[in-house]
Amino acid sequence: MSNNQTHQQILEAAFKLFAEHGIDKTSLAMIAAEVGITKPAIYYHFSSKEALIAFIFEETFRDYTFSHYFKLDEFTKENFQTLLVENGLKMLPQEEEEYSVMRVLNEFLLAVSRQDVYRQRLYDIEEDFLLGFTALMEKGVELGVVALDKISAKAYVLALVIDNLSNFMLMGFNPDVREVWAEAVAGVLIRP
Repeated sequence: MSNNQTHQQILEAAFKLFAEHGIDKTSLAMIAAEVGITKPAIYYHFSSKEALIAFIFEETFRDYTFSHYFKLDEFTKENFQTLLVENGLKMLPQEEEEYSVMRVLNEFLLAVSRQDVYRQRLYDIEEDFLLGFTALMEKGVELGVVALDKISAKAYVLALVIDNLSNFMLMGFNPDVREVWAEAVAGVLIRP
């Protein structure tokens, strides 16, 4: 097995175990057993469990940005509502692998209360989405599909609804996510 293969297997095993057992309850020994290597072999790739966690965090959330899901220049008066609904739905978990990402994100959210290292990064991610939704609402004003008042509140509504939909799904609720998200989107638009 090459070093690159082992490195990737360690990451995959750690991610899987973090999603199943939580970050705190996953040990390097558990990860090593999952990969089929010794615990000291992990240290060749990562200096500590904390280094492994930090690497997974950055890799997992590297593309988790507003601009990854929403391209402002694609929005027109004619497609604004449809594009906002469709792109928002892409943020929600669709398959088991995506549920694992959301479980690990929740693990990092729990870690925020205990570790400052993730607090700022998670804050930055949330702020990026709030600023993105605000910019999108401003574009909607320019296009004549969003009223000028309460732009910030509308951005918060969209961010809160999309975040909470994924949380409800992780808790085992089975909401009609399309209907709920479409209703949230309709609520920020000018009614014809």
